Amino acid sequence: MAAMDLLPLFILLAMCWTAHGTSCYRTCGRQPMAVYRGMSRIVGGTDAQPGSWPWIVSIQTILQRRMVHICGGSLISPQWVLSAAHCFMEARYIPMWRVVIGATQLSHLGPEVQVRRIKQVIVHEHYTDISEGNDIALLELDRPVQCSDYIQLACVPDTSLAVSHLTDCYISGWGSVGLQGQTADILQEAKVQLIDVNTCNSSRWYPGAIFSHNLCAGYREGGIDSCQGDSGGPLACKDNNADYYWVVGVTSWGKGCARAQQPGVYTSTRHFYDWILVHMGQHPGTTPKPRPTESGTVNSYPFLQQKLVELLTQVQELLKALMGKRPSAAG
Repeated sequence: MAAMDLLPLFILLAMCWTAHGTSCYRTCGRQPMAVYRGMSRIVGGTDAQPGSWPWIVSIQTILQRRMVHICGGSLISPQWVLSAAHCFMEARYIPMWRVVIGATQLSHLGPEVQVRRIKQVIVHEHYTDISEGNDIALLELDRPVQCSDYIQLACVPDTSLAVSHLTDCYISGWGSVGLQGQTADILQEAKVQLIDVNTCNSSRWYPGAIFSHNLCAGYREGGIDSCQGDSGGPLACKDNNADYYWVVGVTSWGKGCARAQQPGVYTSTRHFYDWILVHMGQHPGTTPKPRPTESGTVNSYPFLQQKLVELLTQVQELLKALMGKRPSAAG
């Protein structure tokens, strides 16, 4: 077969391999970059590696002629982000806001990052800023994102998930990293413990302030809480039986920063599962939800995928070079 005949085949193969890695179809909770990075989690809050939490987004607006991080969020479908209602109480002109997806360092957005405008914000109809009850919101993006090793959908649990049994939980975000209020440029992550809601609602903690649709996470002695996280950002817990994460909470509020017996308070996503589906235009109980275990074999091994694409690219260049050569004229 001539080189000219082979070239379209190799181009098609390269396109197929590359496209496979960009599909968001029915997958969630995966960390493709963690497969070969062998990442470890350090309790105490530390810089996250690129791709560590591929569903987290930075919600930004213009302040003093520059884009500024306001809140975090979680990508739950190619065109929808889950965040906190209180983030948008003073939002005046939503078209000026943007959502940054796939970023690690906000001051240096790499080629893996995608940026979208906000089409609409849906704040829970029963949200109250006095008690922070029903502190949840949805953002519809102006157009869908493409998934990659750095961008993945979050898994949102329904009421069947026993969240209290999950033990491997993390917060992440670009929010305040200390008492002075300085925000982070590089995405921060920290391991936290889920705290029993009854304990959290007791007289020496947050007496009577915790709703049934809240979660508490941090440490009894303090030291780590959502000060290392971010309003609207995810509280993610690893499934006990498989290698994927559930976004079980949306960062809502807390007293001070990392104080003893005053952990971070989160909106429980399982409690609002039906609300989320309805406002995304789907029907609870009838719409297939993403399954954490459904993933393509190539996209599960991004290093292998990258090498295959590089190989096919080299073959394309070789064939192009061969096609460009012409037989010399007979002397």
